Amino acid sequence: MRPTLPVVGTAVAALVLAAVPAVAAPSTDALISEVYGGGGNSGATLTQDFVELANKGTSAVSLDGFSVQYISATPGATTQWGVTPLTGSIAPGKTFLVAEAKGTGGTVELPAPDATGTIAMSGTNGTIALVSGTAALTCKTAADCAADTRIKDLVGYGTAVVREGSATGALSNPTSASRATALGDTDDNSADFTVGNPTPTNSKGETPGGGDPDPDPDPDPTPGDKRVHDIQGVTRISPLNGQKVTNVPGVVTGTRASGDRGFWIQDVTGPDADPRTSEGVFVYTAGTAPAVAVGDSVLVSGTIAEYRPGGEAGSNQTLTEITAPTTITVSKGNPVPAPVVVKNVPAGYLPAPGGSIEQLPLEPAKYGLDYFESLEGTLVQVDDARVVGPSNTFGEVWVTVNPDQNRNQRGGTTYPSYDQQNSGRLKIKTAGTLPAANVGDVFAGATVGAIEYTNFGGYTLAALTLGAHTSSNLQREITAQQKESELSVATYNVENLDPSDPQDKFDRLADGVTTNLRSPDVVVLEEIQDNNGATNDGVVAADQTLQKFSDAIVAKGGPRYQWRQIDPENLKDGGEPGGNIRVGFFFNPQRVSFVDRPGGDFKTPVQVVKKNGRAQLSVSPGRIDPLNDAWANSRKPLAGEFKFRGRTVFVVANHFNSKGGDEAIHGRNQPPNRTSEVQRAKQATALKAFTEQLRAVDKGANVVLAGDLNDYQFSPALKTLTGDGNLKALIESLPANERYSYVFEGNSQTLDHLVMSKNITRFSYDVVHINAEFADQASDHDPQIVRARPSTGDANVDRIVFALEDLIDCLKK
Repeated sequence: MRPTLPVVGTAVAALVLAAVPAVAAPSTDALISEVYGGGGNSGATLTQDFVELANKGTSAVSLDGFSVQYISATPGATTQWGVTPLTGSIAPGKTFLVAEAKGTGGTVELPAPDATGTIAMSGTNGTIALVSGTAALTCKTAADCAADTRIKDLVGYGTAVVREGSATGALSNPTSASRATALGDTDDNSADFTVGNPTPTNSKGETPGGGDPDPDPDPDPTPGDKRVHDIQGVTRISPLNGQKVTNVPGVVTGTRASGDRGFWIQDVTGPDADPRTSEGVFVYTAGTAPAVAVGDSVLVSGTIAEYRPGGEAGSNQTLTEITAPTTITVSKGNPVPAPVVVKNVPAGYLPAPGGSIEQLPLEPAKYGLDYFESLEGTLVQVDDARVVGPSNTFGEVWVTVNPDQNRNQRGGTTYPSYDQQNSGRLKIKTAGTLPAANVGDVFAGATVGAIEYTNFGGYTLAALTLGAHTSSNLQREITAQQKESELSVATYNVENLDPSDPQDKFDRLADGVTTNLRSPDVVVLEEIQDNNGATNDGVVAADQTLQKFSDAIVAKGGPRYQWRQIDPENLKDGGEPGGNIRVGFFFNPQRVSFVDRPGGDFKTPVQVVKKNGRAQLSVSPGRIDPLNDAWANSRKPLAGEFKFRGRTVFVVANHFNSKGGDEAIHGRNQPPNRTSEVQRAKQATALKAFTEQLRAVDKGANVVLAGDLNDYQFSPALKTLTGDGNLKALIESLPANERYSYVFEGNSQTLDHLVMSKNITRFSYDVVHINAEFADQASDHDPQIVRARPSTGDANVDRIVFALEDLIDCLKK
């Protein structure tokens, strides 16, 4: 569906019932004056079907947005109305000729039609309607059609079920049904029409063989006064937006018969010299598959529109289109222009004026997305495209045309900062079968298609041909084995896990925990759903979800994890409606113990208390400041107190609010408005306050903050947590191009984090890449793990204890 695109038509099927004569208000101006369906058939003189309209009124009647529609005499359940959109007007007392399908017989051409369609009408029986609108009618009976106020006039001939009053007589290949000269309209087709020789007349009064004294029997149509580059203009919005254009010339470079149906044309005879103006444009045919072929030289008339994917209220840019088109094919089999080879686009992403960029003149030599916009609708070629975002079930995959731009060691493109959005990323979308492609794979050779702007990703190569898929043999990582003396803490977003998920998902997640993470001592889990998942019936318990996951880990050879969590208040923590998403802890009781202190529930805040000079939690597990509006409609952080080798470790499970509502980084407003940051800043402030309460009691407290913080290491939320140096984000301990755990629109980035107190100085940290870079995923997030030596609280004692532990670890090798 394209509800935001103006002037569109779709074909809709409906069931047909019994025929009942229609009774509609007679037209006082525009109506159908003649119908002929035998054109080009055996015995016909005329080569083409037609519908003639007339204006019996005293003022001109605009046909903009109208259509002529046809349905067979006895429509069935799957029968659809054929549609020919109209433009122009009928002068008072004049006619308007609509040419339809052309046959192989006949010897006489129609006079120059005022509109052209492709409907193949029956030569004997059928129904024609003049309709206010271009959406296909759905009525299948005379009564239903009489009730449809869009129908201005209707003629049923022969045995037509859909008719006004009684149908006019049956036609034949040499005969048409004509309205009387006075254009009377009694809403009884048999009374108003007579069967006789066809007399098609166009708006100029020309008839077959009439018009000029020495007419050209097949006059060549001529281009209008607008070219494609006039339509595209030098900004993102067409200077002709909303205006009608006539006979825009071009060669068809590609067609699309499903989804957003239409075809691309490119001007090959009159391009201008301005690099800002594209010479290609998309022609949107709505519910009708395009009737042209690649290589056709065409003249296209229609209305210029700016289609904004996702709706006018959104932040996406637009795609310039010709809509409600009428197309004349001048010739076939013409050479298609050579595609523009796209590579090494400018490193700059977009101008950032502090508002909309849509009216800014394009600077394709300076900004990557301006460069793509300057090629909108143009046939382009990308050679040896490397995948930077895995393929998905929508037939999409992300590649880079700047292969060295922030490249990481696994073939992706790392997102390093808000002002380095990686201009070389380009989405490829195909209507055909897309091979399962992982990050680092290559589509070898040429991938060819037209540039357009789509929802969820922006600039897209609508692929007509794909390069050969070549696998990079990307492997899932396995982290290092922890030492006996190391506490291992992992974080894993398991993507809306609930018992109704297939066992295979549980098994793959379990394999990730046991094999790839090597069975951590503590696993902080995000996106655990309640026992019946998205079913919205008040259930909030998640024991069945956690039990099924724990069992799957045991089946994979892992430990029997115990868990701690707190059921949320119903429908208060965001996420999938009814799922009651929450965070929780898995822990291996053979390696670590959990300090249980009762009293924690969804509304009771955990407090830091002092005992024997050290910090402890008032409730464990306990939620941090759960009534703070920072956590409205979002997961509340869960604090737990653990013991490892006699040392206390405070672990906090987190899942900050999502980025939903933020403007697209490729959108019309630059810089984009990141509205969701406001709540995450409040959440980070609340979480930071809790860690400072721990430090106020015990500066040597071991604190690990883990989870999906839904933000980058360079974001304000992370800076709130780490800015004073008391906490450190472990992602920043990695080389810059390895700082990612998630891939979105071809950007390798991080949303997940492990943040530790500065007094934990002995640690090793790893992002374990097993999901985000792969087309086949158990979750859309990669897990992270830290192997650390918790502090005793005294640096001098730490040196002695750690030395002894090192010795023991060495002896056990």
